[in-house]
Amino acid sequence: YCHVEMFGKKDHVHYTELVDKINALDLDEDVKKTSLNIFKRIAIAESKVHGKSLEEIHFHEVGASDAVADVIGSVWAYYSLNLNEEKIIGLPIAVGGGQVKTTHGILPVPVPAVVEILKGLNFVGGPVASELATPTGCAIYAEICDEIKEFIPQTKMDKVGYGAGSKDFDHPNVLRIIQSKDTNESDEIDVIETNLDHLTGEEIGYLFDILLDAGASDVSITPIIMKKNRQGSLLKVISKKSKRDELVDLIFKHTGSLGIRIAPNLHRGLAKREFVKKTYEIEGDEYEVTYKIGYVNGEIISERPEYEDLKKIANEKGMSLRQVKELIK
Repeated sequence: YCHVEMFGKKDHVHYTELVDKINALDLDEDVKKTSLNIFKRIAIAESKVHGKSLEEIHFHEVGASDAVADVIGSVWAYYSLNLNEEKIIGLPIAVGGGQVKTTHGILPVPVPAVVEILKGLNFVGGPVASELATPTGCAIYAEICDEIKEFIPQTKMDKVGYGAGSKDFDHPNVLRIIQSKDTNESDEIDVIETNLDHLTGEEIGYLFDILLDAGASDVSITPIIMKKNRQGSLLKVISKKSKRDELVDLIFKHTGSLGIRIAPNLHRGLAKREFVKKTYEIEGDEYEVTYKIGYVNGEIISERPEYEDLKKIANEKGMSLRQVKELIK
């Protein structure tokens, strides 16, 4: 349970100002990056609705401090629970119906910004004449969900949590999150490939970072010999289905490639995984390190500390990663 109390209020916050403020926060870089992605979704939607550039966009309700708390709090929980390591499946969002009073006047539900944010995603109207999905909520949902399905897929439930809304309806006004275990140890991925023979090392490195930032599950570059004995590189990207089209567009844009190979719906074997947090005292300070533990047939096959946790300790203590690993053995 988290209680957020606001002191003071600002009518308008420009998008660029919001970006600067979030970048200045003392937060994990992944939390900041994902939070900024969410606000960018909202800003792009608002810019299309109002016909303005991102630099001209200022937020009303969505730019308020409570929305910042909603976004950053949700993203912090997402990473703290290691959900970024899991596949997130969402059901179609119920957006409600009727009309709602906003700073722009009376608008139909869903409001125009929600419609923009949910483009390409499944959603349903109703079941009440009230606003059930805000731009902030939809942007969070769109950012963290890997796939939207009409029904819950076959699964084995492990844990469940509920969050209740403040509005009272004839039906439960709750958000339910189910943590489950796959009934089999595999998932489906798409593999994207293309040959590169004209990019510099710096350009390939930049492309590598761009693809990972855009949500690629993995990226690899392999030296190859192409036809006519030309040296080149094989770019291979592992992608979730929901990210494939965006990643293909980025590869075309940043490589100038005229052809990309896509192997869809490949099955990937997965070891069962769990995350365990351990606390260590290092030079008088306590640090929490998350371990990723892999199992096959109930037997532990790997137990590795997460890189970001080790990096944080190394940076704060002026140590090498090797030294940190030795201290936590």
